[in-house]
Amino acid sequence: MNIPLDPLGASERSGIEDRLAQGCEALGLACRPEQRQRLTALISLLVRWNKAYNLTAVRDPLEMVSKHLLDSLAVLPFLFGDSVLDLGTGAGLPGLPLAIMAPKRRFWLLDSNNKKVRFVRQAVLDLGLDNVEPVQARIETYRPEQKFSTIVSRAVAADEILSGSNAELLAYPGRLLLMKGRQPDERIETTGLPSAVVMIHRLSVPFLDVSRHLIEIRST
Repeated sequence: MNIPLDPLGASERSGIEDRLAQGCEALGLACRPEQRQRLTALISLLVRWNKAYNLTAVRDPLEMVSKHLLDSLAVLPFLFGDSVLDLGTGAGLPGLPLAIMAPKRRFWLLDSNNKKVRFVRQAVLDLGLDNVEPVQARIETYRPEQKFSTIVSRAVAADEILSGSNAELLAYPGRLLLMKGRQPDERIETTGLPSAVVMIHRLSVPFLDVSRHLIEIRST
């Protein structure tokens, strides 16, 4: 792996690795040393690029562990199948952490923002992630040849994904995973997915003292 230039100090890096280890253990995830190294290197990249590109409002590297990495990894047990599309990936979240922890799955990370996709491309290169394909496109014009076993998103609303031909991106059977803060009050419309099953899971993210929920929509 080509480790990027590191803006983190030794004590800061050690604190990040310790929090990652504790967080993964709390989530019940087995994190190998090389995976922890890549996750820490991702924090380093975010810190360095944030200075010029303002990719995320979170500036504290230790806070990034909980708000970005562990928050992303909390949905790892819900992934289904071997092809995953991250819609509105932004700075590669949750796609990059998930790809690091699930190397046997293939990930497509889609965003329309040029600078954010540039960051994702650089992260893929620096972290040596051969299971990730960055894509710069808008959801309404993205029409790949294949369908995806799992579609996951932190940023895109359910009705936007399930409207019209966008719903055709999801395979049958498949999973649509929508990451949210508080539990949604509104009814989830699934007209784009006949016979869909909707479940809402409360997520417990280590070191994150805010409400987190996952809307899981299963296409059958």
